[in-house]
Amino acid sequence: MRWMSEKQGCKRSLDKDVLLFRWLHTHLGDCYLDEIDRDRVADITQRKLAEGVKPSTVNRHLALVRAVLRCAEREWEWLEKAPYMRFLPEPKRRVRWLNKQEAERVLAELPVHLSELMRFSLATGLREKNVTQLRWAQVDRTRCCAWIHADEAKGKKAIAVPLNQDAFAVLGRQEGNCSTYVFTYRGKPVWRANNHAWRKALKRADISNFRWHDLRHTWASWHIQQGTPLHVLQELGGWSDASMVRKYAHLSANHLMEYADNLSGVLQGTNLGTTEKNVSNC
Repeated sequence: MRWMSEKQGCKRSLDKDVLLFRWLHTHLGDCYLDEIDRDRVADITQRKLAEGVKPSTVNRHLALVRAVLRCAEREWEWLEKAPYMRFLPEPKRRVRWLNKQEAERVLAELPVHLSELMRFSLATGLREKNVTQLRWAQVDRTRCCAWIHADEAKGKKAIAVPLNQDAFAVLGRQEGNCSTYVFTYRGKPVWRANNHAWRKALKRADISNFRWHDLRHTWASWHIQQGTPLHVLQELGGWSDASMVRKYAHLSANHLMEYADNLSGVLQGTNLGTTEKNVSNC
């Protein structure tokens, strides 16, 4: 209860924490904090796995327990030492993105209001909520940019969003529909894009294993393939950690070509004719 009280207004996932706490309470509700040791943590792990959930789900429960116990140790001084937590290994997820032809297929199947949302997402890389709740007051067409306020951004930092020609075209088609929100449906704001109509359109377009958030991955992947440097992509996407953009690095090696050529011709007897032909093909 103290955790919930102190995190009000400063933790975005507090509603999800409530659901995790409800499950944890059935297994830890009769324990004092100092009785939650490694054995009890291991028991929680096995009980959750027995429900058939993924390791990532188990880890979210363990992470919440660890956060509360660390707070009890370091801030509240209720514990001498929080127990060590061993998390389950999680498989690395591949980046799911669409090529241009697949994106066109999806756009053709979407109703107009969702098609416009998708086009704007692919042009800006913004998250679903930042697009659906975008207000005209956040758009400056004179300076060709929009911005996401700090309290609306996942990283709690304001994000400047440069608007390219595709984004401007979408904005132009929305003008006059609503004086407050950019994107509307039947005169009302669009609160959710990842809905039934979206999933049906994906099915008709023969696209599987794809979420609305993967449009952000698609935007980032296209940027890398067009030669956008990783540090620029990090700033465009509002990522605070460079590791978040490294997962796209493998999609393009153009920025490494000049260094790869540093070893060209190092070995004696290299067939220069073949080398010149290969370089020409590159």
